[in-house]
Amino acid sequence: MDDDAAEELASLVAPLLPSAEVAREDRWRSLDPVTEFLAGRYGRWACGWNWSVGEGDVDGGVVEVWCCSSDSVTTPDATAPLAVEALQEWRGWLEDLADRFAALTPLGNTPVTSTDHWYWERACTRLVTVVADRTQAESGWYGHCMQVLRWFLAYNGIDEGQAQEIVEKAVGGRFGSWIAPDVPAVDAVSSRFARGVGGIR
Repeated sequence: MDDDAAEELASLVAPLLPSAEVAREDRWRSLDPVTEFLAGRYGRWACGWNWSVGEGDVDGGVVEVWCCSSDSVTTPDATAPLAVEALQEWRGWLEDLADRFAALTPLGNTPVTSTDHWYWERACTRLVTVVADRTQAESGWYGHCMQVLRWFLAYNGIDEGQAQEIVEKAVGGRFGSWIAPDVPAVDAVSSRFARGVGGIR
């Protein structure tokens, strides 16, 4: 998005923003019109535009330029460009993930279940590490970590239900808020992740 497009988008977002008072009083729903507009214009991926690091509107995201509605919403003229910048940051993260997924996927047309476990362990380790870094391992970071692992499995053609089960068995309850995972924890999760992929029938 170039500067002109960003400016135009900000002008469309500005009328949808709540006042600062409403944003403080109704933190959870006051930005729904903005999210609905962005998702309608660009697609569902845009719903993460305000998924900020730490205890923002939603816990455990990666967006740094946006804090939360109660802190980030001021005047429409000041807030709308910030929302656009947050959308661009979120989009950049998704594009970064797409590049990582492509690089971590086993080469060729090898069936998922016959691929060496090493591929899946390595992929899990790298994805957990990058999500922990981008979220700064703050409040609820592991929720997005699990989501990214499910996205990676879907990218590799694994059914949504199976992906959910694999990730929950590998990660569920083993990471915590405000705690960056240490090497043994990541290794253990990655090993379980690989075994889960290998166990698909």
